[in-house]
Amino acid sequence: MIPDNARRLFEVPDDIAYLNCSYMSPQLRPVREAGERALAQCSRPWEIPPAAFFEEVEKSRDLFARLVGGEADGVALIPSVSYGIAVAAANVPVEKGSSIVVLEGQFPSNVYPWRELAGERGAKLVTVPRPPDHDWTGAVLAALDTGVAVVAVPNCHWTDGSLLDLVAIGERAREVGAAFVVDAIQSLGAHPFDVTGARPDFLVAAAYKWLLGPYGVGFMHVRGDHRNGRPIEHNWINRAGSEKFSDLSEYTSDFQPGARRYDVGERSNFILLPMATEALRHILDWGVENISETAGKLTDLIEEEAGKRGIETVPKERRCRHVIGLGLGPDAPEDLAARLAAEGVFVSVRGGSIRVSPHIYNDERDVARLFEVLDRTLSGTYPA
Repeated sequence: MIPDNARRLFEVPDDIAYLNCSYMSPQLRPVREAGERALAQCSRPWEIPPAAFFEEVEKSRDLFARLVGGEADGVALIPSVSYGIAVAAANVPVEKGSSIVVLEGQFPSNVYPWRELAGERGAKLVTVPRPPDHDWTGAVLAALDTGVAVVAVPNCHWTDGSLLDLVAIGERAREVGAAFVVDAIQSLGAHPFDVTGARPDFLVAAAYKWLLGPYGVGFMHVRGDHRNGRPIEHNWINRAGSEKFSDLSEYTSDFQPGARRYDVGERSNFILLPMATEALRHILDWGVENISETAGKLTDLIEEEAGKRGIETVPKERRCRHVIGLGLGPDAPEDLAARLAAEGVFVSVRGGSIRVSPHIYNDERDVARLFEVLDRTLSGTYPA
């Protein structure tokens, strides 16, 4: 359950309305403390045994598997979303004349690799236009036919939180024989998700947003039929027998079991990984459903307050619970985010939306502060 006065677990001052977790999460105090302990230990490398290269990794791997309803053998440790998408692009079949489906305005880390792959294979990158009714699911499903080789989408659009039904999209992808790749950086940890329902071929997320971890750590869940694929780098630690340091020059073609073959070479980051592990523990203790509902009460309030001012939002039934976009139109000042920040209110401007993304450290006072400053900053610019 969410603890009372959860804000005390974070270092967010009372005079700051930080409604910007989609940008970067503040660190939990226990996560920062885990990093400090790890940094101190790194000053004494003689206290870091060979087993330490493996133990923390497996803790994180297991916790992430629990978070997504998968299995530890399906989890790889990666440094970024772009790394995970590159692994996916190297392991899905794309034939000449086929197509790869993405969304209009999708985050570039889940577009550039597919654009490059399409060019290499003689395939076509198909961009699904933003639907005026915010129904991304229907728009994507309409684009999936037997000519599609890959559908690469998020769980929610990064600019405004508009939601995609990944179970429905995954089912249709399998019907047409398309690989299904999900960038879940803007949803995992705050939106309930289970790989056994959506069954993505590759699910990728970095830790520094809704997983409340540090920058530079990420996770990828790989479906069983892809766990014997080709890694994009060949390092020592993902090879079979790497636990025995004295035999590392006895080269082998065999890999560690499961998705471990896709682990990044310096996966055993002795500072960042303990922080990511600690963050995952807290998320699992609180429950993702509880996090989603807590944030959702605030985005519902934001939708209500925006409606009073004639500001368009993605309606509740079309968005995730933890992100909402406010469409202010072309009259909004270009430096709006900076103006709000100058008064202690932190949001992001993404595409044509002010993206507001609360977490459990926020409350109704932060929402009131947001609209107080917006009212003052945008006086005279709201629709009639």
